[in-house]
Amino acid sequence: MPHILHLAGDEDADRLLADNPFALLMGMLLDQQIPMEVAFSGPAKVNERLGDVDPGHIAAMDADELTAVFAEKPAVHRFPSSMAKRVHKLAEAIASDYDGVASRLWTDGDPDGKQILKRLKALPGFGEQKAKIFLALLGKQFGLDAAGWREAAGAYGDDDAHMSIADVTDEDTLLQVRAYKKEQKAKAKAATSG
Repeated sequence: MPHILHLAGDEDADRLLADNPFALLMGMLLDQQIPMEVAFSGPAKVNERLGDVDPGHIAAMDADELTAVFAEKPAVHRFPSSMAKRVHKLAEAIASDYDGVASRLWTDGDPDGKQILKRLKALPGFGEQKAKIFLALLGKQFGLDAAGWREAAGAYGDDDAHMSIADVTDEDTLLQVRAYKKEQKAKAKAATSG
């Protein structure tokens, strides 16, 4: 795991992401309909309120209890109820399928990039794009050396890409990724209105 990340924009939150694979998965799950840094700060809020971000602990919680943790001010996500349910399901999957050790997703059986992508897509809340971005994040910032990870991650695996959280290593790259996302939204809007 790297010593320095710049995903949350907060040293303590980034340290948690670097040290805790489930926190990193949770941050990726939360990364929708809110700014990237807010999403990746979410696990630190949960950690502060629960005392840990252990998937076994979270899976054993009552879903309504976790929703209350997410809704506490400041909320973990702008949609605390639905995202708490998704995190709860993610924790259940990691607890049952990987004995509570999230990193086993990308280490068990020395998987290649395609196998890791398949495992990620099987997680609750991880579709094709989110799984590819997470795979690229593992490869680019966590030293994943699984054969074929770049190909499995698609365009997100490109060395010179500035498309996603996988490419955010400092303030400059964050701005580049934001500009790319803004450009993509404008293209999508133009395509639907034209």
